[in-house]
Amino acid sequence: MDFTFSHEQQAVSEAAAGIFAGMAAPERVAAVEQGTDRVDEELWAELAKAQLLGLVVPESQGGAGLGLTEACLVLEQQGRHVAPVPLWATTVLGALPLARFGSETQQDKLLPALCQGTVRMSAALTEVASNPRQRPAATATHEGGGGWRLTGHLRAVPQAHVADRILVPAHCPSLAGGVMVAIVDPDSPGVVLEPALTTDRQVHPHVELDGLHIGPDEVIAPPEGGAAVVSFMVEAALTGLCALALGVAEEALARAAAYTNERHQFGRPLSAFQGTMLRAADAYIDTEAMRVTTWQAAWRLDTGRPAAQAVAVAKWWASEAGQRVAHTTQHLHGGLGADVTYPIHRYFLWAKQIELMLEGPAAQLARLGDLVAEELLASLPERP
Repeated sequence: MDFTFSHEQQAVSEAAAGIFAGMAAPERVAAVEQGTDRVDEELWAELAKAQLLGLVVPESQGGAGLGLTEACLVLEQQGRHVAPVPLWATTVLGALPLARFGSETQQDKLLPALCQGTVRMSAALTEVASNPRQRPAATATHEGGGGWRLTGHLRAVPQAHVADRILVPAHCPSLAGGVMVAIVDPDSPGVVLEPALTTDRQVHPHVELDGLHIGPDEVIAPPEGGAAVVSFMVEAALTGLCALALGVAEEALARAAAYTNERHQFGRPLSAFQGTMLRAADAYIDTEAMRVTTWQAAWRLDTGRPAAQAVAVAKWWASEAGQRVAHTTQHLHGGLGADVTYPIHRYFLWAKQIELMLEGPAAQLARLGDLVAEELLASLPERP
């Protein structure tokens, strides 16, 4: 399978690499982490100016009309610089499903401003991803006139404190367990945000919904077809995390290579010792496995192919191998690797955060086993 990127995709990656390299130096990232919101506003504005926030948005709404693969190329570069911006939340969790499933009115209201960087989005997928049946934590009660009431506690909604809208899946007990997806304004009455600091020093607040009224024009997916929309949202979100993890692993390994080449012991560079070479080689192999599985998952989603198995495989590699690479590169830095103020430690934190977000490696293996079993059972002839 050929995963060679097109000239357009290479241009996207190069543009993102240039912006992050110029505006996400370790000192700047550390300064942003001292703020309340922990978002680099200047970097966000530059990404908008370079038209990198609207890659998945249709051209009619001011975007580039591209796909998840192009968005993941930008996320890969964000991972390489562990840059504190709500890129994954806005582009993959919010813009992508809205562009694919939202009404024209909903898109007109949000997507042009999102491309310009003045609207940010997120989605509440933590509970959905952790439930084998993808049952949301929120409950939707139908009201007259097509409206709904949402209640529930949503854990760790990525950067909800700076989001203008949050996509919220909710199960509908009155409609045979149907699932809907609604657009929620976090400033509405009935919405309470509780800030929560994550392992990678970002903010992913818990969101409490207490009888929030949702009108029919704020529903992206009705209960009859919402389950398929939620499945797509989870698969796309996991793939975006894999792209972030790939960037984290790539840069962590590059930094470890540079350090071990420069640092000498017993008159030789550390990179010349067999133990160092073996550890680095294993980390490189892990990183390449993360690369091929990530792009396969993104490609399958972009081309409309079944992607559940590919996504589970990619997230397993991003979680399991991503942690191995993070530990290896930190270890190869010796005593500096234990310094929480040294840049390599931030890559360790990001790898750990991504490992467990939307379920870790054990859950991905269990999910993969279920999918393989379902496929096998479906292929068996029916008994008379």
